[in-house]
Order: sequence, then structure tokens, then C-alpha cells
Amino acid sequence: MADSKREIERKFEFAPGKAGKPGKDAKPRKGDKAGKGAKSGADPARVPNLTGTAGIAETRDRGTVLLDAVYYDTPDHRLAADGITLRRRTGGEDAGWHLKLPVSPGVRDEVHAPLADSEGGSDAVPGALAALVRSRTRRQPLEPQVRLVSSRDVVHLLDAEGQLLAELATDAVLAERGTATAEWTEVEVELADGTDPALLDAVEETFGEAGLKVSDAPSKLARALADTGAAPPAPPGTEPADGSAGAHVLAYLRAQRDTLVAQDPAVRRDLPDSVHQMRVATRRLRSAFKSYGKVLDRGVTDPLGEQLRRLAAELGVDRDQEVLARRLRSRLDELPADLRLGPVTDRLLTWDTERRRASRDQALAALDSAWYAGLLDTLDAVLADPPLLKAAARPAESVLPQGILHDDERLAGRVEHALAMEPGKDRDVALHGARKAAKRARYAADAARAALGKPAKRMSKAAKSVQTLLGEHQDSVVSREALRAIAAQAAGASEASFTWGLLYAREEAYAERLERELPDVWAEARDPKLRSALK
Repeated sequence: MADSKREIERKFEFAPGKAGKPGKDAKPRKGDKAGKGAKSGADPARVPNLTGTAGIAETRDRGTVLLDAVYYDTPDHRLAADGITLRRRTGGEDAGWHLKLPVSPGVRDEVHAPLADSEGGSDAVPGALAALVRSRTRRQPLEPQVRLVSSRDVVHLLDAEGQLLAELATDAVLAERGTATAEWTEVEVELADGTDPALLDAVEETFGEAGLKVSDAPSKLARALADTGAAPPAPPGTEPADGSAGAHVLAYLRAQRDTLVAQDPAVRRDLPDSVHQMRVATRRLRSAFKSYGKVLDRGVTDPLGEQLRRLAAELGVDRDQEVLARRLRSRLDELPADLRLGPVTDRLLTWDTERRRASRDQALAALDSAWYAGLLDTLDAVLADPPLLKAAARPAESVLPQGILHDDERLAGRVEHALAMEPGKDRDVALHGARKAAKRARYAADAARAALGKPAKRMSKAAKSVQTLLGEHQDSVVSREALRAIAAQAAGASEASFTWGLLYAREEAYAERLERELPDVWAEARDPKLRSALK
């Protein structure tokens, strides 16, 4: 996999009418030349000296470099629309392929691949980077869109001990898109690892006094496209600015679609909690389609829901193994040393490694499949032209409570059915079904919170309390199955199986305790006041 790092930076540009005004205490530096654009070099004398700002004790000139970058995107600029940039750059200390994925305003993850990683020629996007943007590009090709040549004047900002706090770069940029060109100067301040982000606020204040403002353009690519007359990237689908049920449901569904797409590269990079977040987005989408069947035609959304169920299942194998292994390690660590007999830590590691390798391969295979790309295309199409029913035009306050209350009654039926059963495997299955119903009830309330406020929030909280208890119960059921299998492996290798049996008994007792607690938790969740607030 390509290397990656977290990039925290802020871009600045001169406010209109201020570009010719040197900043306070600005000092000419080596490389300052007359002229314009990348052909003539940057104009660092226009940038104020930052010595004394927020712990900056010294500025050290690192010279001027020429950077030549070609930016890749789909013909309709799908990456730019999502704030993503992909470039092939030569010059400077980090020549190579750079993929920048937004994390939050001013924060991006930069994934780097060497120029040698190109397949099929030096201009071909490396496969590892192409995979990370596949949830956006789908079947569209990645092609050169813009070439940017920048003359970069680099200054290191150091603290009193000479440690690097940030890098200040003044770029004179020449953009070329076909026969169209554009030129501008911008300033970037990128923090070194471990530097307090508050430094950027102090720099912004100092720059503001000298006529430098935070750039309106999210990236060089975005500015290049705008300044060379390219059509702006297509904005995401928007819903009417009204209080209708359809507007609220669509806003929620689009937010979940965006989460699903954004988590795709995180799953491929094996980032913490990414599989869980992506899987939750698929479940929230599927649940909303069912809960609000009076808003959106289920004849259209049910087939899509089945594809989402399949995706959640493919991802679930990896996520479930991750959760199960963490639980068993925790349970093992809780035991006194004299009760951990045999090579139990190594046995657990071997079991987890074998299963996790297979589960991760399964998740990645799903993300690389044609049906997954088709699922994303279908989801986009449904949200762009939603199958709205008559109730969608009615006020959200008169429609959405019906979906919440319907799912709440569905949950009630499943919990009461399970509580009436005798303890055992059949009851475990019934309690697992009640857990799924609790999730759907919770998600239905979450989808309506923007429209209904506190009543929906309280219903979500009540459903979550039931879901949490039943989730712990189901985890205990699954843990016991795993412990039985691990004990069998240990016995087959002539290892002591006492510890695995002890953990099994503890999980069994824990599940019994949860079943005894369920009636009280359920009684609190069924408070009639919660439902009356929705009616």
C-alpha cells in the first residue's frame, strides 16, 4: 500500500487591491524577482515575516523549487466535486503521485506513491491510488485535466530550540488547461507533525493585517478549473427548502450515501472503525427505505435495499471478526495469570490472524466488484430522481412520526415474544431479531430528528438502550461459539483447554444476567410519554 500522512494546512491569497502592498516587517529573500506567474518566481517579499508569531522564533529560507504537476480527474470532475485531488508531480523533495483526501476543513490525508508505481506507462495512475477513488469514479476514466507549474519559495518556521513548527510556501502558479491559462500567487502554511493547530490562527491574524486572507478556493485544482473557464463540478443533489416529509427523508438519505462513499477509501486503507462506519451507513439507508415507505415507493427502493443488505453482509464478516477478537482479548486479559493455562495468547492470535485475513479479502473483493459499482450508481440515480409518493409533499411533522411509531410497535412485538420464551437457543435467536428491530427503530428516529427535534431524539435514545443490551447479549452468544471452536483447536494441539472453558462459562453467566435485566430496560424504554410526544 502507498504511504500516507495527515496534512494540516491553510491557504492564503492577497485580498483584492492588496497584492502590491508588502506586509509589515516583510523582508526580501533570495529568489525574489520581478515579473508574474511561475515563469518569474514567487514574490516572497509580499509575505510578512512571521518571527514572533505564536512561538515562531526563527524563519529559515530553504530556497526556491520548480514544481510541475499534472492533475487527474474524471471528465466531469468527480474528484474535484468532493474536494479530492490526484496529481503526478515532479520537482521538490516529494516528487511522485499524491492523492489528497479531505478529513475536515484544512485537514487532509495525503497518500503518496512513487512515480515508478505507474502501470502501463509513467502517466498511468497507480492501481493503489485508483482503487482509493473508485467509489467516486466508478467506471469513468481518470485523465489529465490541468497542468500546474509552480515556482515555490520555501521558508521553515522554527521554535526557540530550532525545531520545525511549520513550512511556509509562497507559490507563483501557472495553470494550463488545453489552450486556456491562468496565473496567481498563493501562500500555504503547513504544520509539522505535533504542532498545535492554533498556530494557523495566529498566522491568519498576522497575515490579515498585511492584506492576506484565507483562500476561497479549496485547492489549486479547484482554482485552476475556475480560472481557466472549466464548468464547475456538479454539486450534490439538493432537496427543496421546505418542511416536507420528502425533503427531510432525502436529506438524511443523501447524508448516508455520502458517508458510505467517503468511508470506501478508509476501508481500503484499513483505518480504525472504517468498516463499522461504512456498514452503519448501509444499514441506515436500508432502514430508512423501509421505515418511510409512505414517502418513497418501496417497489423501487426494496431491490436497492437488498443490495445494501448484501454489502453490509460482505463488510460484516470483517467487522464481526474485529469486534469478536477484541472482546476475547479483553476477556482473556481480565483473568488472573494462574487461570491462563497454556499458550492461550498465541492460540487466540493464530485463530484471529487466519480468520481476519480471509474476512478482509472478502471485504476488499466486494468493494472491487462490478455489482458494488452498480449499487452506487443505482443509489445515486434513485436519490437524483426519487420515487416520491403523495405523502412526501405533506409536512414532515404529520408523516414521519408514523414511521417511528410503526417501527416501535414492531420492536415491542419482538421483545415481548422473546421474553415469553424459555431460555435457550431459540430465545437467543429471538433476542437477536429484537436487536435488529431496535436498530431499525433507532435509525427511524434518527432520520427524523432534524424535523421533529427532542421527541425523536428521546425515542432514539430509548431504542438505543434496548439495542445496546441486546447487542451485548448477541456478542456473548457469538463469543461462546468462538470459544468452543478455539477450545477444540487447543485440544487438537494437545494444549490445555481449561481457560477457554472458563471463559465460556463466564460468557454464559453474563448472558443470563443481561436477560434478567432486559425487562427493566424494556419497561423504561416503553414509557408512554415518549410516544405521546410524537402524536
